[in-house]
Amino acid sequence: QVQLVESGGGLVQAGGSLRLSCAASGRTFSNYAAWFRQAPGKEREFVATISWSGVTTYNAASVKGRFTISRDNAKNTVYLQMNSLKPEDTAVYYCAAGDVRYRDLESYDYRGQGTQVIVSS
Repeated sequence: QVQLVESGGGLVQAGGSLRLSCAASGRTFSNYAAWFRQAPGKEREFVATISWSGVTTYNAASVKGRFTISRDNAKNTVYLQMNSLKPEDTAVYYCAAGDVRYRDLESYDYRGQGTQVIVSS
């Protein structure tokens, strides 16, 4: 079993930055890791994925150019660097991992509990 624990969320002003971390315990991090987010009153949204070798995909419409997903396989940790944050980035951010890349959080083998990000205007 893999347990995922997100950290790094918090309150930040618009234009600021945060780095989220997702630490895996229990076994080596899966081939794919991903970040999703869910804003109040909205559907959950895919943010980014990264493969074991570092190939990345992004939700271009929402975050490309501002967010960067990365991973440190030696530390079993995946990161989401968020720059130029906007109030509409306010959401609970979830980490997920699995051997296959999916576009929905529920399909991943392992999921974290989420970390809250609030961006004030």
